[in-house]
Amino acid sequence: MEAKTSRDHLKVHKMKKKVLRKQVRAQHTLMRHEGIECISHATQNLVIANAGLGNGMSRNQLLRIVEEYGEVETLLMPPNKPYSFVKYETTEEAKKAFDTLNGKEVTLEDCGQNVVLYINFVEKVSLQNAVPTSLPPGLTVIEKIISPEEERRMLENIEWTGDEDTQSAQKNLKHRRVKHFGYEFRYDNNNVDKDKPLPGGLPEICNLFLEKCLKQGYIKHKPDQLTVNQYEPGQGIPPHIDTHSAFEDEIISLSLGAEIVMDFKHPDGHTVAILLPRCSLLVMTGESRYLWTHGITPRKYDIIQASELGQKVGTITADVGDITLNRRETRTSFTFRKVRRNPCNCIYSSVCDSQKGQQRLVQPSFPHNEMEASKLEQEYVHKVYEEIATHFSSTRHSPWPRIVEFLRSLPTGSIVADIGCGNGKYLGISEDLYMVGCDRSKNLVDICGEKHFQAFVCDALSVAIRSGSCDACISIAVIHHFSTAERRLATIRELARLLRPGGMALIYVWAMEQEYKNQKSKYLKEKNGSKGKEKEINTGTTQRLLTDQVPGSSSQDSACSDQLINDLKDEGCDARPVGADSKLPVHTNRTSFQSQDLLVPWHLKGGTKKKEESVDTVLVPADSKESQEVSPVFHRYYHVFCEGELEAVCRSLDCVRVQKSYYDQGNWCVILEKL
Repeated sequence: MEAKTSRDHLKVHKMKKKVLRKQVRAQHTLMRHEGIECISHATQNLVIANAGLGNGMSRNQLLRIVEEYGEVETLLMPPNKPYSFVKYETTEEAKKAFDTLNGKEVTLEDCGQNVVLYINFVEKVSLQNAVPTSLPPGLTVIEKIISPEEERRMLENIEWTGDEDTQSAQKNLKHRRVKHFGYEFRYDNNNVDKDKPLPGGLPEICNLFLEKCLKQGYIKHKPDQLTVNQYEPGQGIPPHIDTHSAFEDEIISLSLGAEIVMDFKHPDGHTVAILLPRCSLLVMTGESRYLWTHGITPRKYDIIQASELGQKVGTITADVGDITLNRRETRTSFTFRKVRRNPCNCIYSSVCDSQKGQQRLVQPSFPHNEMEASKLEQEYVHKVYEEIATHFSSTRHSPWPRIVEFLRSLPTGSIVADIGCGNGKYLGISEDLYMVGCDRSKNLVDICGEKHFQAFVCDALSVAIRSGSCDACISIAVIHHFSTAERRLATIRELARLLRPGGMALIYVWAMEQEYKNQKSKYLKEKNGSKGKEKEINTGTTQRLLTDQVPGSSSQDSACSDQLINDLKDEGCDARPVGADSKLPVHTNRTSFQSQDLLVPWHLKGGTKKKEESVDTVLVPADSKESQEVSPVFHRYYHVFCEGELEAVCRSLDCVRVQKSYYDQGNWCVILEKL
């Protein structure tokens, strides 16, 4: 009897240790993804691991579970994350839920899988919601365009046989079944053979539907090609842009059998998820057809708005208080297109296969003296950030965990300067610090002011802060915008000037190595999936020297530059010098770097009042349909650092020592201490 009791105690002890271990892992996940720290004392607020939309827990099920222990004020479920946040009316209710649910196994209702819940307390429950988004320009969705009876007849008209028939081409692709009418779409070259139409044309029932759409003004031209796709739950289609040279402007898609969420993505990375209801018609023209990719993520559930209003057509916003899971069903799409007979001359030349090689940016040369460097940075850094400030700020809202960790490790009351603070996303990290920011962009500093942060305009080469007055400084994604080795060194020397003896500085710069230790960076992982998309201009793959020799520089500067070059050789950096007339290559976004010094495109969302030299513009006839305004593409100068380079620059200063260096998601990072 005593032996059995001892075994039971041992079993309970092991289970408690396992639950504690999982709790700690959940704490680290939360810190890594949200920058939110778990705490040891009880509050009204809980984070529940393994109870998120990302692992199949629906809002309704989780709400029923947590409501058993008290009145729930807030339930937040971040999209695609395996955890959720709940706030109770009282701390006692939250503690009751914590004691009962922590380590409890539950069965997910939608998939039958068993999961164990792991719970931690947090100080507060507040996640930043995405700003409500509008439909991509040129995109419309018409609900209930056909009746259920018309839907039934159209579906019955498509016979999914195992063999190709005489009037259509049928294929079983990896993620869906496909049938073509009018013309076969060739997936080997993403185009159609315009000289080989399929016999029979489009089905008569489809012709009747198209006549109805023309009559009601939903479309302007009658299509002559039809692709029918059938998707089972878990299937989808990769993100893509329909080939410009293959089809005309107008592309329409009819959703039958079930609703679906389709994902649209702008080249700048901005995404919009759109719910396409059953029996609705999607119409893509202009920018939405030519510039945005569209696709369907292969999955068995879609994230949709939980409210009744959200079930209707429109964008799916990341409102963490109003999203849930929706089980997919078999959906059939009828996509109609008109085959193009002439080359495409749209204004979206960067993604147009017809215009490949026709449009070129007037590329600046590498700077070879201080005046050239200053002018380059003025045109391709300062002016660009003034223009894109609002859009740039909207994409910079999640603090990087290791930077948060550095700031929170500083003693209470520390004076911290954020040099190149951007929109101020680190200025409010801790109320225990006195933080001030500065940035070269007035528009970004104004955004800091709107958030009630202390920030001012200045250049990182000359910061208007008294020497030795800061306990710590951070320089995040700033120094890589300086175009010569001397200017990059000067910014680090300026950081050191601000620090008191013993003060710390954290520096982040973009890394040449976007794949490190067999792991791709987040930058590469987010690469757009469109195979047919034309790459932007890249005029060379020459690796650049760390140091641009400056004519007329002092012997001391030259000696410093020579030393840095030798340091880099020791570190194994493979940079090589370039000719005096070499042009800066334009990087292809979401790909590995081929040059250390380059221009990186920024596709501005919305229009701009000014057109600077650093903006790509395309001239079109004023009376053409392509003369509508297009989002301009700006180019920002970067010098990406190779391994060991940032440390070598820092070691050249005798007033600091490198306390720590590391690689963090595509960035080289150092922590310096002022001697």
